[in-house]
Amino acid sequence: MAEESVAFEPTEHPHRRYNPLTGKHVLVSPHRTKRPWMGQTEEPVVAQLPKHDSKCYLCPGNERMGGEKNPDYDNTFVFNNDFPALLPAPLPFLPSNPEESGPESISQMFASRPVRGRCKVICFHPRHDLTLAMMRPEEIEAVVEGWKGVYEAEGRFLRESQREEGYVQIFENRGAMMGASAPHPHGQVWTLSYVPEEPAVELENLEGHATAVAASGSHPTYPDGKACLLLSYAAEEVARKERVVEIDESGWVAVVPFWAIWPFEILLLPYKRHIPSILQLTADEQAGLARILKKVLVRYDNLFKCPFPYSMGLHQAPTPPSVPEESRAQVHFHFYPPLLRSASVRKFLVGFEMMGEAQRDLTAEQAAKRLRDVSDVHYTLEKE
Repeated sequence: MAEESVAFEPTEHPHRRYNPLTGKHVLVSPHRTKRPWMGQTEEPVVAQLPKHDSKCYLCPGNERMGGEKNPDYDNTFVFNNDFPALLPAPLPFLPSNPEESGPESISQMFASRPVRGRCKVICFHPRHDLTLAMMRPEEIEAVVEGWKGVYEAEGRFLRESQREEGYVQIFENRGAMMGASAPHPHGQVWTLSYVPEEPAVELENLEGHATAVAASGSHPTYPDGKACLLLSYAAEEVARKERVVEIDESGWVAVVPFWAIWPFEILLLPYKRHIPSILQLTADEQAGLARILKKVLVRYDNLFKCPFPYSMGLHQAPTPPSVPEESRAQVHFHFYPPLLRSASVRKFLVGFEMMGEAQRDLTAEQAAKRLRDVSDVHYTLEKE
């Protein structure tokens, strides 16, 4: 007996989605959103914080764990991480293949190589109780200026200290659920003597896309006239609108990407022109970035009426490009938040996702709609 033909419905039927930025897939199983939940729950963090905490090692004027005292800063504040994951000094030579040091060297099965670098912390604001979601746009602009300053300085450090390519990774872990060691608003900057895997794969696929377009002889209309994978993707998302969460006329769009893995994952990127790094932002684009960052983070907090945890990372040119126009990189921000159903239920990447491939239940379109539907006024400021 022939099977009855059923029209495919992406909000009901399992399917795979492809991520051209990483070359990986995600299995989407929307029918599973109906299953009951009897798994682990987390206690949401809703405590009122003071403007200054005398025990916080990031607050102005306080002594840090390493013994240094913070200045009475009134803007952003950058300092060397007291417990860094990387060390700047040259390390003892460790051979990575047999040819480098004879028969007693480490084989390819156990290949390794020394790395070096340094880690910094950037405090976003002197107030202990503020988050990016609660800051004014002009205060977020100051944070963007801080990112620009440390990105430029660390790029210079790499150029002066080594010949090989390195990477400056700017990121923020917000909330204890994401491993943040302190509630004070802050992020980190890791400067590495190599390009780590996630941005390296993205850069490879950005380059591959541009090369393929050039080799095909076809020249589709791209915003800004450049064959940039992320630029054309962003423009298409703006045209379709179904996954757009926020858009700023300065040229920024925030979407739940078509290939999203995390329940309320967001990709924030330019949709009008090619921008290799935050150093190439115009004044209008920088102001727009601050505005859309605030709007996105307010929607996050309003979704479950709690300080929304996430890991955010900025991907751009590995270091400040000497000739920006020649860089294939396109600046963009990834937001990976773990909350799934409420402030107390989180998504875990386990089982099939560890052994097979990424999988999600809530579709990107459903997640985007839920974020669009919440208020754009922070829940703590709404009138009763």
